[in-house]
Amino acid sequence: MRAPDLHVVEAGEGPAVVLLHGLTATGRYVVHGSRALERAGHRVIAYDARGHGASAPAPDGVYDYAALADDLRDTLDERGVERAVLAGASMGAHTLLRLALTDPGRVAGLVVITPAHHQDAERDLARWDRLSAGLRAGGVDGFVAAYGEPGVPAQWKDTVVKVLHQRLSHHEHPEAVADALQQVPRSEPFASTDDLAGLPDVPTLIVADRDEADPGHPLWVGEAYAAAIPGARLVVEDEGASPIAWQGGQLSKLIAAVAAEAR
Repeated sequence: MRAPDLHVVEAGEGPAVVLLHGLTATGRYVVHGSRALERAGHRVIAYDARGHGASAPAPDGVYDYAALADDLRDTLDERGVERAVLAGASMGAHTLLRLALTDPGRVAGLVVITPAHHQDAERDLARWDRLSAGLRAGGVDGFVAAYGEPGVPAQWKDTVVKVLHQRLSHHEHPEAVADALQQVPRSEPFASTDDLAGLPDVPTLIVADRDEADPGHPLWVGEAYAAAIPGARLVVEDEGASPIAWQGGQLSKLIAAVAAEAR
């Protein structure tokens, strides 16, 4: 399987932390521009997933978790990183768990941000197909139109729409993102949360969001991951507060704490 050329950004020196973004996002949308990890003494590696941002489309047209985990492993290899703290949101969270299950020796710590995959969760594949079709036919505006009215409280609606426009505009190959929108939701990073008991014994943090602000990443899924992973800790924002996943500085501090434990 031929790997695509990925757009990778590095900063800082010290133990490696790799940041993995979610579906339709880019590497900048994990800690949202925060430089706290670099200032804390870490080598931060962030990359755009295949077909996203400035990364090339998949040469074989494949956007499943096996391929995404291979890209993560290749990124570590190409930069001479034997073990790293892996921090990923949504698709990125599922990708790092796939790698941790199949190649546990590469993992020093895990920060699993807003996971959504669960064997008992309903998958509205028709909605993902509509988003894909909207992006293909109408670009960013077509995607946002297919997305519809955000199902969040009024104080966050404008923020959600603004972020959708911003992050969709950063893709050099929107047709590849449209392919990913169809394939990633149909892919399984692992068969069951029972598999998570087999993760390596490393510091692990689950960062979940409350359902009011982020219904696409249900709180109960984060709770299920925390219960399934031995020794994992769960953090959630306070009632009425913005999700931690939206707060780059706060999230960076949590990642740095896991990295400190991993040393």
